[in-house]
Amino acid sequence: MTDRPWWHPARHEARAPLLRARSALMGRIRGWFAGEGFLEADPAALQASPGNEVHLHGLAAELALPDGRSRAMYLHTSPEFAMKKLIAAGEERLVSMGHVWRGGERGPLHHPEFTMLEWYRAGAPYEALWQDCAALLRLAGEVGGGPLRWRGAECDPALPPERVTVAEAFAAHAGIDLDATLDAEGLGNRAALAAELPKDIRAAEDDSWADLFAKVLTAKVEPRLGLGRATILDRYPACEAALARRAPGDPAHAERFELYACGVELANGFGELTDAAEQRSRFTADMEERRRRYGSAFPLDEDFLSALEIMPPASGIALGFDRLVVLATGAPNIESVLWAPVPG
Repeated sequence: MTDRPWWHPARHEARAPLLRARSALMGRIRGWFAGEGFLEADPAALQASPGNEVHLHGLAAELALPDGRSRAMYLHTSPEFAMKKLIAAGEERLVSMGHVWRGGERGPLHHPEFTMLEWYRAGAPYEALWQDCAALLRLAGEVGGGPLRWRGAECDPALPPERVTVAEAFAAHAGIDLDATLDAEGLGNRAALAAELPKDIRAAEDDSWADLFAKVLTAKVEPRLGLGRATILDRYPACEAALARRAPGDPAHAERFELYACGVELANGFGELTDAAEQRSRFTADMEERRRRYGSAFPLDEDFLSALEIMPPASGIALGFDRLVVLATGAPNIESVLWAPVPG
C-alpha cells in the first residue's frame, strides 16, 4: 500500500483517524488560548528574511510587482519576526498557528512544510511558558486518550514537566562538565569540549564548539529526555541562544529552554532579547558563519530590528504542532498526520 499516493482511498482510510485527532487537538488548543485571553494573529508567510540562524534553510520566492519589477522574498521559517513586531505595536498576548517552511528537512519527524504553534506573553517571565506547555500536553493526552508515545518511549502528559538545566543533562547523560568549556560570556572553547567527548563521539577537524555541542545533545542527551514525564531543558549556553536574553546575573547562560517528550523536541522558548544592537551583532555573526559553511547568507530584517527598540520585555515560544499530534496518536511518522504532505 505504501506505493499508493497519500490521497488513495485505501491509504486515507488508515490515516483518517489520525487526521481527525489532529483536527480535534487543533480545536482544543485554539479554545485554550482563547480562554487565556490570547488573540490569534495570522502573519504573512512572505517576508524580507526567513530568519537568521546559521543552520536554517529558508525557501526563496520572487514577488512580481505591479510595475513589472520583482523583489526577492522568502517563505518564513517561523512567524517570530512578525509576531514580535506586533508585540512592539502594543499587543500583549498573541498566538499564531500556521504553516512555515524549511529546506533540507525531511524525515520521520521533519517535513519541509509544517504547522508551527507560536505564542508570546508581554511582560511575563519565561517560566510562565512552562505552565502553558504543561496545559497543552494535557490537552494532547486527552485527545489521544493515553500517554504520549514515540518508538517505544512513553510520557505521561498529566504529570508536570521536570526542569533540568543543559549543564545538568550533559553531566548526567554524557559525563561532560559543559560549563567548564564556556568563558564568562558563554562562548564555547572547542578544545575543552573536544577533550571531554565520550569515546563513541568523534570530533572532525572542522567541527566548531557548536558542532560538538550538537553531536552530544543529539546522541547522548535528547534520547533520555521526556521519558515518563516531559522535560524542560533549561538555561542554554549564551552562544546557543541567538534570540534569547542572557540570564540575570549569569551572562554565560541564556533564558532559553526546550520542551521534550519521549525523547522528541517539541518546543523552543525564550525570554526574548529586546536589545536591538546586541541582536544585530548576533545576526551578523551568524550570517558570517552561515556564509563560511554554506556559501550564502540571508538579509537582515531591518524592520524587525527597529521594532526591537520599542518592544517591551516578553517571553515567546514555538511548538511543532505536527510532532505533538504524532506523539498524541502514536503515529509512525509526521507525514501520517499531515492532510496533504509535500510531494517527495
